Amino acid sequence: MDVSLKNVSKSFDKQAVIENLSLDIPSGAVVCLLGPSGSGKTTTIRLMIGAIAADSGRIKMGDTLVPNLKLLLKIGFMPQNDALYDDLSGEDNLKFFAALYGVKRVDIPNRIDEVLKLVDLTNDRKKHVKKYSGGMKKRLSLAAALVHDPEIFLLDEPTVGIDPVLRHTIWERFKEFKQKGKTIIVSTHVMDEVIECDQAALIYGGKLIAYDAVDALLSQTKSGKVEELFFIAAKREMGGAAV
Repeated sequence: MDVSLKNVSKSFDKQAVIENLSLDIPSGAVVCLLGPSGSGKTTTIRLMIGAIAADSGRIKMGDTLVPNLKLLLKIGFMPQNDALYDDLSGEDNLKFFAALYGVKRVDIPNRIDEVLKLVDLTNDRKKHVKKYSGGMKKRLSLAAALVHDPEIFLLDEPTVGIDPVLRHTIWERFKEFKQKGKTIIVSTHVMDEVIECDQAALIYGGKLIAYDAVDALLSQTKSGKVEELFFIAAKREMGGAAV
């Protein structure tokens, strides 16, 4: 499913958080929303799922305007902060989310087995979430976003607090999902993760400063590192000359 944002703006308390943002994300792509903390990435994702309304502009998923409740069954959303039930086990949390997303009862056990294996929580499935570490909760949140096999994933900082080996495994699974035609939108402030994506949207101060294939973005830098583009944007904001 493709995603389109056209001239989207959002303010809170008269403070602009997103300004005139336009993006066209093709179906079956892995796209990073890349930027430092406070740049507007989370707000952009919340706008995409329809959790908040834009002040201006429009957002579409496929041919459907956002917000639309029917789209929620096609979206796997992982928030930055864990939205889990501490008094339930990891497995019972996934049963709840699978039922909420309309997974057929007969398919729920297999779906839970698959996502628990993906996030390396199979041996902790019966443990109450209140006994999970922060990293384990992060992994369970990711599993909950994947349990209904959605068409599009919107994942807000999905690999924060996850060890490098498991992070690599998760990115490999994202690439497998892409091969099945899934669209994956991942927000991150970890600059190194951009190389895992097909395209990257660089957001700074609520504005889109660049959006292109990752190789094309890196070719614009002297260092071969994407953070250089943020340094250039920061100098422009301060009125300095770009280098």
